[in-house]
Amino acid sequence: MVDQLKYTGKQLLSMGCSEGPELGEILRAVNAKPHSEAEVMALIKRYEPAPVLPQRDNAAPCQYNITASNDVEAANLEAVRNTMAVVLRTPCVVEAAVMPDACPAGSVGTIPVGGVVAVRDAIIPGMHSADICCSLMATVFDDSTPAQVMEAAHEATHFGPGGREAARALPLSDSLAESVAALPYPGLADIARTHMGTQGDGNHFMFIGTLESSGQTVLLTHHGSRGFGARLYKEGMKRALQWREKLSPSTAKANAWIPFDSDEGRAYWDALQVVRDWTKENHTNLHDLTLTAVDGEISTRFWNEHNFVFREVEADGSSLFWHAKGATPIHNDFMPDTSEVQIVPLNMAQPVLFVKGTRNDTNRGFAPHGAGRNMSRTQHKRRMIGRTEAEILKAETAGLDVRFYSGTPDISELPSAYKDAANVMRDMNDFGLADVVDKVLPYGSIMAGDYQRNAPWRKRAKKRSVEKKERQKEKQRLSSLHYSQGDQRNRR
Repeated sequence: MVDQLKYTGKQLLSMGCSEGPELGEILRAVNAKPHSEAEVMALIKRYEPAPVLPQRDNAAPCQYNITASNDVEAANLEAVRNTMAVVLRTPCVVEAAVMPDACPAGSVGTIPVGGVVAVRDAIIPGMHSADICCSLMATVFDDSTPAQVMEAAHEATHFGPGGREAARALPLSDSLAESVAALPYPGLADIARTHMGTQGDGNHFMFIGTLESSGQTVLLTHHGSRGFGARLYKEGMKRALQWREKLSPSTAKANAWIPFDSDEGRAYWDALQVVRDWTKENHTNLHDLTLTAVDGEISTRFWNEHNFVFREVEADGSSLFWHAKGATPIHNDFMPDTSEVQIVPLNMAQPVLFVKGTRNDTNRGFAPHGAGRNMSRTQHKRRMIGRTEAEILKAETAGLDVRFYSGTPDISELPSAYKDAANVMRDMNDFGLADVVDKVLPYGSIMAGDYQRNAPWRKRAKKRSVEKKERQKEKQRLSSLHYSQGDQRNRR
């Protein structure tokens, strides 16, 4: 066959190329410049999918850095072990560890919160989840008071669904805007812009306190990449599931992977770094707005993520990708901008821990990311039945300035919803995961609250329901009146 400038997908399929992600990669390669038939065949062979991989016969090794002190914790640990039993049979998994704050995060086979999984030459989107780069930032103020910082932080932030109001929009930096625009995925630029300066909902928070060692005021923020990261996650899962059909159909869908040595794998890895930059800039904007409002000075600032993937290049050139689902990296090589001090919150009534650690055989370079849960939000709310919200809030947040941005409390985020902080700290110490170097004593916190309870869509639905009932009543009244008038006529 003579050289030609353009090939079609149909031609490549007729030459033996398989349908799937590799078809697009080969098509781009052969159309970049003229190729002979022999060169095209060589490319097809090079990109040919690996043989179908069954689940591992023997589970990959896993270090469990967690103990149970009661029946509830024992049930939680059993559920964690059950889901890890499936995770550890994924063909590309090399090893894993479980942190003291571990709890299930989905159906069996889904990496739990507090799970750390090392994967060779592959990225598993399901292991960083939709909340990519969920992270914490701490700013220590020189002379500002906790009350000043609390008021300014409340004005600066935005919790709840959707983006920031247009009048309060925060622009992306020029370099970040360029990086976002260059991403090869649809629909990311707009949401990256509108969600800048927002913190979402759930367990995301602003925490204000005082540094135990110096008494200085500290602002901490906890949130991820919002809709920007969630949209990228959706794209990553779509591609991972396509590769799963080719490489390992028996692997749990939650553990489908993208091979790193593919164009899609490298593009996804690069996109994760852009998400990381976006999230750090999001934290920074909220802290800087607060700082400006109080006319404050920074004593120090640092941050770390705990829903991310960290790459480690081995001597043979292969890469281990450490997937941390709710686990704090303490291995300095994992983070290009680490301060060597990492942030571990517990709950709104307990101190936030500043920790340091070195990599060892038990922690594998990670520490817990917080206190974690022993039960779901729904289960916790059921346990609170019989007490009013006011009673619960008074008992669990006495002496603290606790605010819910929506104006409606969310009792599923109160201290009793989380694991006992003392048990988590004990496990962290006993397993040699990290050392506490300072604490932020609580003054107050801001969270989204239960915005769904009085959400606009609920109000509209309630209004429609009331109107429907009124129409039905009116219809019944008119029907009753009609029959009554007919009965009177018959009597005459």
